[in-house]
Amino acid sequence: MILNSFLAALAQITDPRFRAVLLKGLGLTVALLAGLSWLVAAGLGWLLPDTLYLPWVGEIDWIDDAVSWAAIPLMLVLSVFLMMPVASAFISLFLDEVADAVEERHYPGLPPATPLGLAEGLRDGLSAMGVLIAANILALITYLFLAPVAPIIFIALNGFLLGREYFQLVALRRLGRAGAKAARRRHAATIWAAGALMAAPLTLPVVNLFIPILGAATFTHLFHRLESRRQTA
Repeated sequence: MILNSFLAALAQITDPRFRAVLLKGLGLTVALLAGLSWLVAAGLGWLLPDTLYLPWVGEIDWIDDAVSWAAIPLMLVLSVFLMMPVASAFISLFLDEVADAVEERHYPGLPPATPLGLAEGLRDGLSAMGVLIAANILALITYLFLAPVAPIIFIALNGFLLGREYFQLVALRRLGRAGAKAARRRHAATIWAAGALMAAPLTLPVVNLFIPILGAATFTHLFHRLESRRQTA
């Protein structure tokens, strides 16, 4: 069911509404990365002196340039972790557009969904983003002691958190907050597995830009298929 949901989402990637959301997501991601890159470079530049004198070497005045160049690979590494909260923010802001496109094509008989609303979406998105950031910071300590299995921990942790967020917001549109919470508990193992499928490619540059859209579409399919199976059981 998870794979079929993902393949159905992938088949719709050329939908004009998906493309519009992708462009918005690209703008969000690039702006955030550029802003953080500037903050890192500015912070290092403020902490380090303009010139440094070393014995037997003399005066070094190219520290600022070195810091600026060093900030680029640093942000490439950080972007792997940054894509998790970006994906969370992306979900809360643009999920309605992606879910509506999926439902209109694949589930045309459904009544209109209840939109999340900007305030509610921002609240849920910021809350989920905070949890993702805090969890991944704490997980860094675990990675130091369990380096060989760090990728597995990373995918399992973020798969759980992202899957929970994706499914919650999709279900919220159809079942309300209490119903969405109950549905998430019913399908916890499947949601975790689907979240892991979304979390793994978020570590791949370029590919990770498409994952928030595919994730929202995949979980829209997954929600309807799980609930349909439950109703017919």
